[in-house]
Parts: sequence; structure tokens; C-alpha cells
Amino acid sequence: MSRVWVLGHGQLGAMLQHAAMPLNVDVVPVDIDSAQLPDLQPEDVVTAEREQWPQTPVTEKLATHPNFVNLDVFARLADRYTQKQLLDQLGLATAPWRLLDDNLSAAEIHAALGERALLKRRTGGYDGRGQLWLKQAESTAIPDDWRNLAIVEQGINFDEEMAIVGVRDRSGNKYFYPLTLTLQLNGVLTASVAPLQRLKKLQRKAELMLGTLLDELDYVGVLAMECFRVGDELIVNELAPRVHNTAHWTQAGASVSQFESHVRAVAGIPLAKPQVKGLNVMINLLGTPYDERWWAISGAEPYWYGKEVRPGRKVGHITFTHSGDKRLIQGLDELKELLPPRYEEVIDWVEAAVEGDSAE
Repeated sequence: MSRVWVLGHGQLGAMLQHAAMPLNVDVVPVDIDSAQLPDLQPEDVVTAEREQWPQTPVTEKLATHPNFVNLDVFARLADRYTQKQLLDQLGLATAPWRLLDDNLSAAEIHAALGERALLKRRTGGYDGRGQLWLKQAESTAIPDDWRNLAIVEQGINFDEEMAIVGVRDRSGNKYFYPLTLTLQLNGVLTASVAPLQRLKKLQRKAELMLGTLLDELDYVGVLAMECFRVGDELIVNELAPRVHNTAHWTQAGASVSQFESHVRAVAGIPLAKPQVKGLNVMINLLGTPYDERWWAISGAEPYWYGKEVRPGRKVGHITFTHSGDKRLIQGLDELKELLPPRYEEVIDWVEAAVEGDSAE
């Protein structure tokens, strides 16, 4: 049995562990603050469920293992400054940007990037945190404690947000999942839908962009690319060198989930082209109390993370996979009655995306 250690023991590590069981791979998520060091063997493999981590005895031991896959990639992509440099180097479209150094004034930012500019912390700041809008009309000031620790990028007037996830093995073989339409509320992924017929015309373009990144980085495993759609163009927003929330629907809706693809790639098991089973919807459960009635909804596949429920915290997700849109809408309507009122607009958005695609 192969063994793969995962730096981090959140829900992504747990889902990797679950996906690895049929492969006869022993995936072991590791608490980075544990007092017990992992018993690494020379033939073991190390991966991570997070882009960055503090230095602890556990992370130090994992990071010094010669089989830590993509070790050099994590720091490069976790820093938005070096991530943006990579995108520019490869000629991949991204929002125009500048490093927020000591000398850059608000006037210079607006002259170069327009009336709306977004400050983003170079590291961290996911799920809507670590971001600050700089608006010329409001004369927003630049906080001193952001300088040299952030980039600033042009505010993009996009049509939609979407993401694509791909996997690459050590030999350079690559497969991609369909472009996934995403709903972000307050910067947090709340719902996703895939595949949509109307996005197929952009699939090849997205695959070429992500494939360029995978090859340039000599990447092994799953990597996610979040994008803005502006007309028929895709603009890269963020990269994530790991399994990603936007592709959780693949657990139910693909013959090989993103989690299984990642385990296969890092463990050296042959990849297979994922076959999509139907139309897929995923609803993120954010700060939502557990409700056993979810399991009684026809077609619903809930996944509860077993975490303490706190406002805004990702505590689970519910996926629907159907070949018939009518049954899918019925299940979503049932779910709407069992979720907090704030989810009404989320499910309305999902249903509009599904029904609008069917009408095309």
C-alpha cells in the first residue's frame, strides 16, 4: 500500500483520504501543530491541502522529505506578487496590477489602473478577507500597514465568475474538468454549476491557459484556476495549487473526482479522463447548522465536515447530479425550505443558471 501524507488536516485532507481508499493508497492528513512527528518512510509521498503554512516541527519534517510533491510551487503561488509575475511571464490574461510599495500613491494607482482598484494582501486573505477597495470617487486612503505586503489590481467589470480544475502526472499527461460557473457572495464561494452548454465554447481556451501553467511549473496533481469572463475572454483571478472548493461537485458528478485525480497523480497511479455524469450543482454550507433532513431530499448528496459551526465557516456542501433538469430543480426547491433565508438568492441563482442553459 502506498502512503501519502497531507500537510493539513481540514476537510480537504479528509476528502483526499476518502477518495484514496479504493485506490489502496493510505492518505494520512497531519495536524501541523501536533506534538507527534509523522513517521515518514523514504518511499512515502507528501502533498498539502493548503498553499502556505507556519514553521512547526511537523511542517519542517514534512517539508524536508525528498518526495514532497510541488514543494517549490506552493510559496510561488501563495504570494500574489510572484503569482502575478508568473501569469505575466506566460502571457496569460490577468487584471493589470502593481506592487503596492512605499512610493506608489493613490493618484498613480488611479492613473494606471482606473477609478476602482483592489488591494489584495500578498499572502492569505482567501474567502473575501485581506482585500480593500480603493475608489477614486471616495478618496480612499492607502493604509500604511499594507505597503509592500499587498498588490493592487484593476477592478474588472466582469460578466461572470468561473473556474477550471486540471490534473497533471509526472509524465506530463493532463486532464481537465469542465468549466464551472461560480457564485461568490462577499468573496466566498457559495454555489457552483457544471457543465453548462453555453460555456463549452470557452473550454478549450481555459484548458490551454491552465495547461500552460501546469507544464511551466512541472506540476503534479490538481491545480485550480479561477477566472473572470469578459465577453468571450477569460481573465485569471487566482490560482490554487491543491484540490479546490469549486470542483467539489466532482465527488458525485464525475467518474473520477478531483480528489481521486490528485491522489492518483502524486502516488504515481495512472490517470483516467474523468467522465461527467450529468448536470451538477454544489451548494456550500456556510455557518449552517446540521440538518438530517437534507439526506431525505431526492438526489441530494450532502457532505458534512464535522466542524464546529461558526458564522461564515465552511461546514459542508450538498451536491446534486442529474441528467434531467426538472428533477434537479425539484430537489433544489426542497433544499431551499431547509436552509436559512439567505440561501434563497443562492438557489434562485442556481436555478436561473440551469434553466437558462436548458433554454439555449
